[in-house]
Amino acid sequence: MAGEKLALLGGPPAKATPYGTGKRFGERELTLLKETLDQETLFYTKGEMTNRMLDKFSEMTGGCFAVPVSSGTAGIHVALGAAGISYGDEVIIPPITDTGSAIGILAQNAIPVFCDIDPDSYLMTPELVEEKITRQTKAVVVVHLTGNPCDMRGFVKLARKHRLILIEDCAQAWGATYHGKPLGTFGDFGCFSLNDFKHISCGDGGIVTTRYEYLYRTAHAFADKFYDRLGTGYRTPSAWLGFNYRITELQSAVALAQLEKLPTIINRRHELGLRLLDGIQGIPGLIPQKITENSYPTFWFSGFRINEAEAKVSPEKFAEALAAEAVSTGQGYFSLLECDLFLKRQAYKNTEFPFDFPDGRSYFYEPSSCPNSVKFMRTFIRLNVNEFHTEIDIDETIAAVKKVAAYYQEQS
Repeated sequence: MAGEKLALLGGPPAKATPYGTGKRFGERELTLLKETLDQETLFYTKGEMTNRMLDKFSEMTGGCFAVPVSSGTAGIHVALGAAGISYGDEVIIPPITDTGSAIGILAQNAIPVFCDIDPDSYLMTPELVEEKITRQTKAVVVVHLTGNPCDMRGFVKLARKHRLILIEDCAQAWGATYHGKPLGTFGDFGCFSLNDFKHISCGDGGIVTTRYEYLYRTAHAFADKFYDRLGTGYRTPSAWLGFNYRITELQSAVALAQLEKLPTIINRRHELGLRLLDGIQGIPGLIPQKITENSYPTFWFSGFRINEAEAKVSPEKFAEALAAEAVSTGQGYFSLLECDLFLKRQAYKNTEFPFDFPDGRSYFYEPSSCPNSVKFMRTFIRLNVNEFHTEIDIDETIAAVKKVAAYYQEQS
């Protein structure tokens, strides 16, 4: 790649062919939607589609109980509510995640406590989390960011030691495994998203999974205004505050069709993601994402960090140059420590509740409290992975990364 003129400076882009594309939805979805409409009901407990979809999901997770919900965000709230997380409780989460990981915590009037990430895997570690545990800590939400599994053996051990509820946010990790076991089956709860931007989709929706029947029954009721759909013994209508997080039969029909395609989707993403990371190893100044040992990542996306001193270029300039090479890319991701929700302590309008407590506790949030997360946001360059991408797409992406890196090395 030495000597090639950057597209940013008028040269030809390294990504010379359009990205591969394909149709996510097809005849199978249409067939199941027609069957659903023929039922003459779209309510999730009256038809067959939701149960069929959940049976398929449970089969894939080794027989765990599964609760259908309206979104992945709702799923995390359901898990927290079913676990009894409430006013004044602390819940540890990473800052590098979507707000969906934190909304349920605040909705329960509990407090998110941010734990920094490992700079190379972009994940929380059990060691980092243990430093954040206090007498008020009641739960940990681990986020399998990018489809890269967290150290779940370590987290299970940590949760048992401190008697904490362990919740897995698997929104970006459909089909991923750790030591051969599916993610979402290690913690007390696993939460999955069927949002339109995930590996599989029904537009919006989600699933909460658990190995424990008592948690399943409580979670099911919490997601449905505490109506007694399972013979739980809860008084109908609501005995406690529950939420209307119900899925519909139409969503479940599409989700079922998508679940049938999931093995093909995740296998392709796994293959392409590893090929991409392998191709950018050893480039001066670039630090590719570290994949967890003994895991099967399913790559919602991937990428690398820039060591500016070694790369001889700023992350901002590198991202700009890479985009000019016609590569689908971007800088950083999403940090909750950059949101006014936390910086200005404004969960609800006209109040700072629930960030202050009568016992004297007050919670303030500063990005500097998580330096690795700050570094990630400034230095991370995202590389997209999609099951419709081709080997040529990956090869050209690798070539573009090498071209940009080589150019700035030569200019130094």
